[in-house]
Amino acid sequence: METVTIDPAAQLALTDFSLWALFVRADIVVKLVMIGLIIASIASWSIIIEKIMTFRAVRRQAEEFEALFWSGETMQNIYRQWANGEPTPSVRVFNAAMREWVSHDSNRRKSDTVGIVPSIERALTNAVAREMEALESRLLFLATVGAVAPFIGLFGTVWGIMNSFQAIAMSRDTNLAVVAPGIAEALFATGLGLLAAIPAVVAYNAFSSSVQRFAARLDHFADDFINLISRQSGPNSKG
Repeated sequence: METVTIDPAAQLALTDFSLWALFVRADIVVKLVMIGLIIASIASWSIIIEKIMTFRAVRRQAEEFEALFWSGETMQNIYRQWANGEPTPSVRVFNAAMREWVSHDSNRRKSDTVGIVPSIERALTNAVAREMEALESRLLFLATVGAVAPFIGLFGTVWGIMNSFQAIAMSRDTNLAVVAPGIAEALFATGLGLLAAIPAVVAYNAFSSSVQRFAARLDHFADDFINLISRQSGPNSKG
């Protein structure tokens, strides 16, 4: 009776369950799934790191500017100092309102002062909306990765398990050793999907909360600015 010899190298390859070995042995479809998930994870982490640095800088700069704003310095002097200053969200919102005010103030004797406040309110609303849009940029990518990555990993898992069942049918051997490599590769795809999705979901929720808090902060600043302008543009103000 003919004996079947098994190549030791091939046997070793089948029993190697390192991450690299799982990737190399995987089917081309599963490999594409793994590569896509790895790329998505790297992109997510680059966005996460960039957003962490951005929000820290934005909060620090907002505190510095608000301290100057409430220091007793006139808004005209602050505007002259920061007209070409560091382009932070708080400064850009302030400059947008001041440009509108200066434009109306230069023609105040020719126009109705009542129209100044609504015009500045519109300028502030538009400026805050632009800043929020900039802060929210690329957050949709994190939300998409968090929602889609587990299902992409699950697709790779299903595909890998299908290949394992095909191996059983072709070899007519139900030994676990026959299907273990394929199942391990399939589960690795699921693991990569979760690895990409979990940080993306956590980061998206955290950043969305930060954006909402900063939007409220800018809205409060805009209200305070309007109140100051209203007092200076009132009937008892000098003009």
